[in-house]
Amino acid sequence: MELRVRDRAAFAATGGRPFDPALPTVVFVHGAGMDHTVWALQSRYLAHHGRGVLAVNLPGHGRSDGPPLTSIEDMADWLAEVLEAAGVESAAFVGHSMGAIAALSCAARHPDRVRALLLLGSAPAMPVHPDLLAAAKADAHDAIDMVNAWAHGGAAHRGGHPLSGTWLIGGGNRLLERAAPGVLHADLAACNAYADGLADAAKVACPTLVVMGQGDRMTPAKAGAKLVEAIAGARGHVIPGAGHMMMTEQPDATLDAIKAEV
Repeated sequence: MELRVRDRAAFAATGGRPFDPALPTVVFVHGAGMDHTVWALQSRYLAHHGRGVLAVNLPGHGRSDGPPLTSIEDMADWLAEVLEAAGVESAAFVGHSMGAIAALSCAARHPDRVRALLLLGSAPAMPVHPDLLAAAKADAHDAIDMVNAWAHGGAAHRGGHPLSGTWLIGGGNRLLERAAPGVLHADLAACNAYADGLADAAKVACPTLVVMGQGDRMTPAKAGAKLVEAIAGARGHVIPGAGHMMMTEQPDATLDAIKAEV
C-alpha cells in the first residue's frame, strides 16, 4: 500500500489483505537499515485475524522514498503522519530496536495516536560503537557483518532457522545489503544521538509490553527491564533462546507475545 507522507511515497505492507481503517490498526516499525519484511509472519497473522496492518518502510527504506530521517524524534512525528495519511485516529505500535524507540517517542509526543505500545529489543538508550558508526559511514560491508553478528543469538550462528534450509545470518546480510548507501549510518547515528528514552518513557500513558530476547547482546534483557520500570504499568516478557532479531529467530514466540496486546 502506498501512502503520501510529507509529499513523498511511503510504503506499508498490509499483511496480504486490503487495509481497512475501520479495523483496529497495528503499525509495525522496523529497525536500523531494515524494512517491513522482518515482520512477515506477525503482520500476516494479524491481518488475517481482524486487524488492519501497516508494516511501514521508514523513509529511504524499502519502497519508501528517501532521504532517511536523521533523528528518532522526526521518525516519531513521521509515524503520526502515517496514521493521518491512512485515515486512522490511533493504532497499536509494534517497534523493533530503532523502531521501538521511534514508537516510544511517538507515544510521548503524540499520545492520542498510540493506543498500545509493544517495544521489542529496546532500551532507554541505544549507543552505537564508534567502529560500527565509522564502518557504516564508509558504507563498508564490515558494518553489516558487525550488525548481524551481534543481532543474532547463538542458535542463529549455528543455523537455527525454524524453516529448514533457510539461513538467518545470510538473510540478514541480504536485507542490510539492500539498503541504499548512507541509510544504515543515518539510522545508527539517530539511535546513538537519542537521549530522551527515560524522559519519553515517563510520558507514556498507554498499555505497554516490553519484549526482550533472553540472548540479546545488542539490547540485553536487563536494559529492557529498565524500560519496564520507567513506564507506568508496563509489563515485561522474555523470549527464551531469542537474540535481538527475535521476530525472525523465534517468529512464533514473538507472535504469541504480541497478538493478545494489539
